[in-house]
Amino acid sequence: MVTETPFTAHPEGVLVKVWVVPRSSRSEVKGVHNGRIKVRVAAPPEEGRANAEVIRLLAEHLEAEIELIGGLASRDKLFLAHGIDVEAARAKHAM
Repeated sequence: MVTETPFTAHPEGVLVKVWVVPRSSRSEVKGVHNGRIKVRVAAPPEEGRANAEVIRLLAEHLEAEIELIGGLASRDKLFLAHGIDVEAARAKHAM
């Protein structure tokens, strides 16, 4: 059985697939949902507040510079984590 991974190699780092749950009771990185990292944020999805909170959480979680590159107005998002490789991202996510 092959499990879809949220991490894919990219020339500038790692592509990270994320499923966002806005307006949660707290902000946290919470496991994996359908091959995507599940990120709960307390911020509402208004004026980029939820996206900014996800970027902050991912940067802290993966210890990398994070850039939103897909899914600006969707719960299903794609980020680029700069300066990290897939193995390091998996290791940091497993912690």
